[in-house]
Amino acid sequence: MESDRLYRVKREDVEKLKELLTACFARDPLYCKLIPDEDTRKRLMPELFECDMEEFFETCEIYADSPEINGIIVVDDESEPYNPVHYYLTEAAATLRTDGYLIKEDPSLKTFWNFAMGRDYLNSKWTDQLHQEERLHIIYLAVKPEMQHHGISALLLNEAIDYADRHRQMISLETHNEKNVAFYQHFGFKVFGVVEKHFELKQYCMIREV
Repeated sequence: MESDRLYRVKREDVEKLKELLTACFARDPLYCKLIPDEDTRKRLMPELFECDMEEFFETCEIYADSPEINGIIVVDDESEPYNPVHYYLTEAAATLRTDGYLIKEDPSLKTFWNFAMGRDYLNSKWTDQLHQEERLHIIYLAVKPEMQHHGISALLLNEAIDYADRHRQMISLETHNEKNVAFYQHFGFKVFGVVEKHFELKQYCMIREV
């Protein structure tokens, strides 16, 4: 994905990204299930998002509304060519770092076990059913809590939609918050399926067709 209207996030912005994502997902149903202890969650989430960002800078595009980074969208363009060896090495390194943080912050291994059991909520494996290479996958769409309801989410999402429409691409995403489903439906998404495994937690898998 390319955009002339959004700010392309740089590696030096990683601290801003960690702060934004930690604030946005502190009460997210997924992370509350995976890391039920609040103190552990506060310690662990910035470390987990740092791992995510290191991987995404290598494999995805990260855009923000502005250099102030009030909101971000992380997109994986499935139509772009990639080096599978580099991709899987990057993913493996991120997984090892993540596992290390999980064990460090909770030596009881309960959180580590939750992440192992919750892998179907974390890996977007459901998109294999789409059989559609001309596709954008939205990994994160997040706006600072104090900046929500100012049109930033719509700005970021519309930019991805405009790009996908110009390139005849499907868009896929998932959300674990039922309240978000109506928001995405407003932009032409529909529920493709619902994942519910091992936890009392629903993952709404959504697509916007070409």
